[in-house]
Amino acid sequence: MSDTQNTENSTNTENKPTSAPRKEGEGQQSRPRRPRNNQNRSGNRQPRENREVDGNKEQAPREVDGNRQPQESGVDGNRKPNNNQNRNRSTSNQNRNRNEARPGTPNSNNRNTARPATPNSSNSNNSQNRQGSGGNKNRGRRRNGPAPVEQSLLDCALRNQEVQVERLNPHNKLDLTATAKVRITPLGGLGEIGGNMMVVETDNEAILIDVGMSFPDETMHGVDILVPDFTYIREIKNKIVGIIITHAHEDHIGAMPYLFKDNLQFPIYGTALPLAMIGNKFDEHHLKDARRFFNPIEKRKVYKIGNDFEIEWMHITHSIIDSSSVAITTAAGTVIHTGDFKIDHTPIDGFTTDLHRYAHYGEKGVLCLLSDSTNSYNKEVTQSELSVAPAFDRVFAKAEGRIILSTFSSNIHRLQQAIQYGIKYGRKVCVIGRSMERNLEVAMQYKYVDFPKNIFVDADDVGRMNDKEVLIITTGSQGEQNSALFRTAIGEHRHIKIKPTDLVILSSRAIPGNEGGISQMMNHLEKAGARIARDRDLHVSGHASIEEQKLLLRLVQPKFFMPIHGEYNHVMRHKETAMQCGIPERNILLMGDGDTIEVTPKYMRKAKTVKSGKTYIDNQNNLMIADDVVVDRQKMATDGMIMIIAQVSLSDQKLIAKPRVTSFGIVPDKQDRAFATEMEDVLEHFLVNLKPGMIENAKAMENDLRAVVRKHIYRKMKKYPLIVPNVFVS
Repeated sequence: MSDTQNTENSTNTENKPTSAPRKEGEGQQSRPRRPRNNQNRSGNRQPRENREVDGNKEQAPREVDGNRQPQESGVDGNRKPNNNQNRNRSTSNQNRNRNEARPGTPNSNNRNTARPATPNSSNSNNSQNRQGSGGNKNRGRRRNGPAPVEQSLLDCALRNQEVQVERLNPHNKLDLTATAKVRITPLGGLGEIGGNMMVVETDNEAILIDVGMSFPDETMHGVDILVPDFTYIREIKNKIVGIIITHAHEDHIGAMPYLFKDNLQFPIYGTALPLAMIGNKFDEHHLKDARRFFNPIEKRKVYKIGNDFEIEWMHITHSIIDSSSVAITTAAGTVIHTGDFKIDHTPIDGFTTDLHRYAHYGEKGVLCLLSDSTNSYNKEVTQSELSVAPAFDRVFAKAEGRIILSTFSSNIHRLQQAIQYGIKYGRKVCVIGRSMERNLEVAMQYKYVDFPKNIFVDADDVGRMNDKEVLIITTGSQGEQNSALFRTAIGEHRHIKIKPTDLVILSSRAIPGNEGGISQMMNHLEKAGARIARDRDLHVSGHASIEEQKLLLRLVQPKFFMPIHGEYNHVMRHKETAMQCGIPERNILLMGDGDTIEVTPKYMRKAKTVKSGKTYIDNQNNLMIADDVVVDRQKMATDGMIMIIAQVSLSDQKLIAKPRVTSFGIVPDKQDRAFATEMEDVLEHFLVNLKPGMIENAKAMENDLRAVVRKHIYRKMKKYPLIVPNVFVS
């Protein structure tokens, strides 16, 4: 019989003759057969002798060397050795017999093969026959004992575990005896999206990482952009040895002209595209001489900046070309600042993220990692920029009239793909918007992209062309009211008017806070008859998702971690991701703008808080707006304004004539007269109770009058209007 047949015989004994329980490895040995019983054929089992209730049974006599000898079974399931056999059985005999008659060996299926006539082998086989038997259910089975442990393999496993622990432990890669420290102070980019600016300093020197701008909210009336408060920069300006630029987005370079206008001018280090775009900004602000501070750098090359900093720019992919992370090496250790990033394995230009350099620094040991947190909630891997191409192809193929595409002006690769598909479908390209024209021109000047100049047409030529031959690329994807697309939507653009056959493609996502402006612009476009394409596959993010954040954390393996670039909920989620990647919670610190964090190989702590905040900019004349001006505008917008003009007698402190009261946003026009009478009563009561001598100090008197009127208005209307008193004493 085969082994399979033998197993069936041992487990299904109701319909087949019962044979002696078979031990594994016994296939080549012969055993005596039981006499068949006719009752077995009818399904009735013959009672076996010596069967015990607890599942252990005595073994039938076996023949050893032709003689049958009785064997006894112990209570614990272990057979007692026969007195006529060797009482000093060794474990080696049992192990040797386990390996006998494996499947595939000669005579393994031959039941009639003669058994070796050795008492030891008989004893060892029989001793395994009933080990661990559990009654009828386990009859014929053997429970395997633990395999022998080879000390050399155990040593190998333990040593490999030690190697992994050493590899992942940053303490082994840092000089814990070093007493040097580095201080990190974000002045923008924490608790917000945009406005990124950071100071990294030692005891003697400091560098700035990016000088970016952000956008105002709807309460900042008349404000176009926000730039960081430079108060702390002025305090340490003698320590600053350079400005480090990671990439050319506005939220990283947009405040550079205002920094230099504030007489805070330092050497600027960066790659070609960011420096070229900063140069254009300097030209707009009449700072052409500031180009002398440019220091172009090469990636994968370490630069000595000042005496305390060695910095390497490492290529990383983002939604703008030529982006970089920086590795900043000081006496305290290496700090890596990622800038904005995603891990794009198929970028348009083929220049993938330089993961090897991150791994290089991770192997050497990184003191602290500062990493982009903008997309911390996205569980899906951020799509490649190349994935937008099929959507462009589909939309361009179906368009029946003009195509008007709006995206971020700095997303050169998005513009490149749109232009390529415009050429494919026989369209000329019209670029509208100052920033869009400037960025595309710079990218072509410095050989980042290359297009024939004859594919471009001017805006005033579009009206004379066939609609199916026109692709308009414009700014305004965020609904900015001064943008080319918004002015086109409301019919105020000089050259472009919306037609019912126009297809408008919004290839961008809404920056938080801009949703209202975008919705308003879309309403105007649809009222004008345009169709709007805003499919999800027409845009991909430029920021890393959770899985990409994990990849960078694992490559760098920092001792300390500080998430940056994002609102508090973003950096908090990034902290959780870092903890999943093995960084202890005590080694992670969440910063806010103005927090100065001190880092050494032994500890990380908050050292102090410096002045931070925002400066308001009117972009129409490129001038700063004072804080109190913005506050007054907010009061006028929300609570209205009151103007009081009165003439008071110096001798008796009484009104010489009826005061003039003018209000805006307080009461309806038909109630103006009644409100003026009410304010006159308040003014007379104020003069009656005026302190002696106060009337001679006109400014102090006006301040007291302002407080009295404000209290009265709040008590009656629950508002705090802007109050402008003018009291003339004669």
